[in-house]
Amino acid sequence: MVLVGGRTVLDVISPELARRIVARDEQPGDDWHPEYPFADELDPLRSLAAASSTDPVFTMYLVRRRSDGLAVGGIGFFGPPDDTGTVEFGYGVVPSARGAGLATEAVELALQHAADNGARAAVADTDVANVASQRVLEKNGFVEVRRGAALVFYRRELV
Repeated sequence: MVLVGGRTVLDVISPELARRIVARDEQPGDDWHPEYPFADELDPLRSLAAASSTDPVFTMYLVRRRSDGLAVGGIGFFGPPDDTGTVEFGYGVVPSARGAGLATEAVELALQHAADNGARAAVADTDVANVASQRVLEKNGFVEVRRGAALVFYRRELV
């Protein structure tokens, strides 16, 4: 599955690809940015790598820059929608690729794909100090629903 936007392409990460990303076993055509993957993406990648089967929609995706095909980040769902149709997700791009709208577009593409496949709402959280991530969510129509000492929680209806 490939999702294409104006600046980004989202490629599904299979369990085998997740194993190679974690092991940093880059093959021709992988085109991973030297800063990818970042530390907070390793645990979800390890979980995906260990999976015997995965949801074809609500999984992890590489975020590639369309201009050069370089994988500069990831976006992923924490599973399919729950009983209320709500899906949780997380995302990130490498520091040198930030500020170009890539994360904003990746979130937009992933949420449209989620809505097209039955999700009715989406939630995400970010560190209180991560103002850039908060802006990405707000640009995508999310509203703050709760703030704790360390995290800010966001929600958006998709339908």
